[in-house]
Amino acid sequence: MAGARAAAAASAGPSASSGNPPPQEPGLGELLEEFSRTQYRAKDCSGTGGSKVERIEKRCLELFGRDYCYSVIQNVNGDICGHYPQHIVFLEYESSEKEKDTFQSTVQVSKLQDLVNRSKTARCRGRFVCPVILFKGKHICRSATLAGWGELYGRTGYNYIFSGGADDAWADAEDITEEDCALRSSDTHLFDKVRGYDIKLLRYLSVKYICDLMVENKKVKFGMNVTSSEKVDKAQRYADFTLLSIPYPGCEFFKEYKDRDYMAEGLIFNWKQDYVDAPLSIPDFLTCSLNIDWSQYQSWDLVQQTQNYLKLLLSIINSDDDSGLLVHCISGWDRTPLFISLLRLSLWADGLIHTSLKPAEILYLTVAYDWFLFGHMLVDRLSKGEEIFFFCFNFLKHIISEEFSALKTQRRKSLPARDAGFTLEDICMLRRKDRGSTTSLGSDFSLVMESSPGAAGSFTYEAVELVPAGAQTQAAWRKSHSSSPQSVLWNRSQPSEDRLPSHQGLGEAKSSSSSSSNHSDFFRMGSSPLEVPKPRLAALSERETRLQEVRSAFLATYSSTVGLRAAAPSPSGAIGGLLEQFVRGVGLRGTSSSTL
Repeated sequence: MAGARAAAAASAGPSASSGNPPPQEPGLGELLEEFSRTQYRAKDCSGTGGSKVERIEKRCLELFGRDYCYSVIQNVNGDICGHYPQHIVFLEYESSEKEKDTFQSTVQVSKLQDLVNRSKTARCRGRFVCPVILFKGKHICRSATLAGWGELYGRTGYNYIFSGGADDAWADAEDITEEDCALRSSDTHLFDKVRGYDIKLLRYLSVKYICDLMVENKKVKFGMNVTSSEKVDKAQRYADFTLLSIPYPGCEFFKEYKDRDYMAEGLIFNWKQDYVDAPLSIPDFLTCSLNIDWSQYQSWDLVQQTQNYLKLLLSIINSDDDSGLLVHCISGWDRTPLFISLLRLSLWADGLIHTSLKPAEILYLTVAYDWFLFGHMLVDRLSKGEEIFFFCFNFLKHIISEEFSALKTQRRKSLPARDAGFTLEDICMLRRKDRGSTTSLGSDFSLVMESSPGAAGSFTYEAVELVPAGAQTQAAWRKSHSSSPQSVLWNRSQPSEDRLPSHQGLGEAKSSSSSSSNHSDFFRMGSSPLEVPKPRLAALSERETRLQEVRSAFLATYSSTVGLRAAAPSPSGAIGGLLEQFVRGVGLRGTSSSTL
């Protein structure tokens, strides 16, 4: 499949609030069931499980085709990357109904596929730079970090080491082609060659900004560097790019999130651990307009940190610069999909991308494509309590305010401030607020601010003659967007929440959108992060309505699939008591007689 589909005209507006359960995308429950059962592997797409995956991929292609013309990078049986979709979507431009049957590709897919094949060796696990979102003609991409010597000289052994010696590590290893072996046989030009192709791909996609979420400069296993990163490339091959080191806790940290009853406020990462050696490093020109004190990043809790990083990413892609953005962590399947998913949902809520998709549809697309088909190991993460996937969608309540909108500020000044009085949701959504964390830091914080990377080192690589796709994509976008996108009206930020004594089923409240430390007391009913939001009496902004509907649909489906499975019947006694506590903690059973 190498063609494209143009947009089908459809309403993007949110469904009316009627008090009924949020609409669910057909197949969303099946998707979460499959996701929580096994990790996606492209080479395993056969049999009964394969037919389910095929339906999921087909649905993703259909949803992308509603609003975009696209080409497909073929990855059948995981020939390029074992944990990437079999059909990797390359969005070319937004389309209209009239363009449905007149699609003309702006790229040479065969040459693009060749470049991808050549560049994959440069990245950990072969997870090459892959465009996943198209905004203003600019590609937002994802990948793993740069591969180190350990992987370049044998991905099979590397995977075994990197997984900590897991029994299935050998099964995860990808086939090494003859070309790969020949490439790795030369020590002298190895990194010049493989990273040269990686840079070729980045330039082809017009990517200028690279955001590295690693808390390490290099990933170390058993005393050996198994991965590297652009920021510590000794030859400074990536000096022409704008490099941002924005360290963010790995999936292991989200076990603490679960252990604190899914409370993210007050949960602060311990930056003084031995392996944490990557300081925050952001060029000054990217921070001046955000009004954020970046020197305090080590004192931020998980909510503040995620909010501020998302603001930074939105600011970069919403600039007048025509350059694209790459986001990566180590393997690119935990922290990376978290921010890719939040970016996709935030831009969609503003009516700027996927404009024809309804809340249930965009939810299906981001769960299936950004998480499942790009290899997030939900089964493993659930077994360890590292619930970064759940955190992503529960976190939507913290980005509903206008400060996260990509719409220009001057287009949202006409809405009067909304009354801060109580709403029905204020009463219905009360739950416990976080207190401080034992890992909270109270002393020295450091910040490294760099205007630009160092001078480029000299290196050579085999040329690949390709016309950059970025310029053509941006030209197509400008042609189809002669006028500004529709304005979205805004309400004032939600008042913060604070802990209150529980009484007759009343829980305690917690902040829903603001990163401010000022809290006001008010009552809500319910006590669970899985509590499906009730309709408000007061009018909501378009953005808030959309994000609340996405979150509601996710919580409703998650509670009936993954959540309920975690609370399966168990023996009586202490274990039963612990499971009962879990059931109440995640909201599958309320403190009163009412249930979801």
